[in-house]
Amino acid sequence: MTTFDDILEESGPFGRSQKRIFALFCLVSMPWAGVYVGIVFQGYTPDHWCRDSEVMERRQTCDWSLAHTRRLTTPLVNSSGALQPSSCEQYDLDWNTTALTCDTLELDLSKAPTTSCKNGWEYDYEGRRSFVTEASIFDLVCADGWLVDMYQATLNVGFLIGSIAIGYLADRFGRKMSFLMSSLLNGIAGILVAIAPNYVSLLVFRTLYGFGVKGGWVAGYVLITEIVGVEYRRTVGVIYQMFFSVGILFLPLLAYFITDWRWLQVVITLPYIFFLSYYWFIPESPRWLLSQNKKAKAVAITEAIAKENKKTLSKNIETLADDNADTNTASFMDLIRTPKMRKHTIILSYNWFTSAVVYQGLIMRLGILGGNVYIDFLISGLVEFPAAFLILFTIERIGRRLPFASANFVAGASCFITAFIPDSMFWFKTVVACIGRLGITMAFEMVVFVNTELYPTFVRNLGVSVCSTLCDVGGIVAPFLLYRLAVIWLELPLIIFGSLAFLAGGLVLLLPETKGVPLPDTIDDIEFPDKLMEKADLKNQQLTNLLPEKNGITTNKVPETV
Repeated sequence: MTTFDDILEESGPFGRSQKRIFALFCLVSMPWAGVYVGIVFQGYTPDHWCRDSEVMERRQTCDWSLAHTRRLTTPLVNSSGALQPSSCEQYDLDWNTTALTCDTLELDLSKAPTTSCKNGWEYDYEGRRSFVTEASIFDLVCADGWLVDMYQATLNVGFLIGSIAIGYLADRFGRKMSFLMSSLLNGIAGILVAIAPNYVSLLVFRTLYGFGVKGGWVAGYVLITEIVGVEYRRTVGVIYQMFFSVGILFLPLLAYFITDWRWLQVVITLPYIFFLSYYWFIPESPRWLLSQNKKAKAVAITEAIAKENKKTLSKNIETLADDNADTNTASFMDLIRTPKMRKHTIILSYNWFTSAVVYQGLIMRLGILGGNVYIDFLISGLVEFPAAFLILFTIERIGRRLPFASANFVAGASCFITAFIPDSMFWFKTVVACIGRLGITMAFEMVVFVNTELYPTFVRNLGVSVCSTLCDVGGIVAPFLLYRLAVIWLELPLIIFGSLAFLAGGLVLLLPETKGVPLPDTIDDIEFPDKLMEKADLKNQQLTNLLPEKNGITTNKVPETV
């Protein structure tokens, strides 16, 4: 029997054909960045205060400054230890009976009664229009501020359901068809988000958007890793994720020139409509076709790959068969039944959760700091690039466990330090925060392939799916942690993020090192790793003994002399 990996070596493990397909799929990671963290711009909450129609009329008549108008409208409140104009309260006065004239410069309102905003809000837009500020439709500030969190939470609910559902559809109907169907859904749902007439419909369309976006991204990830050689899978996977960071860099540039959130949503969605053209440019996964007993189609696609790579296949392709045909049926209980499997599941699930919470939290935090959100976002995006290169440089030299744990520790320490750096040391605070962003990006990218190395073959896909659902749970929690805790103290979310990351790093140190260890095939390989290494050594010895025979050299060895 000839496996697909054997044929892949003949057709070229990463030739021109795979590079072309890989380049096309890398484009898929870029718009996902806009979907994932676009809330920084689409849900931007500018400085705001209560609207008082009577004071606004006097302002136009008397040509008052905005600052003077606001002083007559909003009381001062204690915010993080300093007196600031309130965003959610106004003076409860009848200006028709109050001595208010155009010459009024000073008016003692310290004892005036206050009330919550009655007539909506005024916004200091600064050129940016978000769904938060659409009067009469949204106005998601003050008591309704938590509804902004729901905008991001519903997206992650869509991620959670979509990754499971489309993962099943990808196994049932193929990687290519699932990717194309999710792209069609993304195009429709994305446009519906842009034209949503009210808040409820916005959340419904946003959930549908999340359903398709992540599922399609995962289907693309699976397809590209299934058509490259074993030695290229990890590199391809890391670079595929790195193009998400490329999308992070494009997002603030788009948002700077497209200041209306609805048009920004349209631009973010357009690539998914373009991806429908991939029907003519990408093949179905031959591995999946083999698993569905569609050998003829698998052979035809493999031959097309070999032809594009300018390679010639041997007659071994006639005996091509599915190398996973005899695998066991996986169940959730396999992930927790035995001690080490249970430990791996708990630790990896927590790391997925922490990576999502801290990563999303640090990005969304840029939108509430009050600085130049475009420059801050661009700088923080740039620091993500070294993450992929650090991973590729360290995992084969140092291993997986230490870089993985160190990335979490760096992220945690940076969060703690940033929280206590005074605002006057702006650039130092920015540098430390960027280091934290680098650390959590590296941890996020590492948990993906470490997860695959710590489960046996027959339960590997299920294990990754179950653990990664905690990523979406973390995404649901992140906006509430950030925005609600920041109301109490702006830096409080960083303390929570730092604690989560430190615990994640400590737990990673309890995992086994997988550098140089063959992928496990059974649960016994996980529970008794020494036996796995013995099997690997025996297999290597057998291959070594066969090598001289293949080269036409006798296996009768003459004892060496010193």
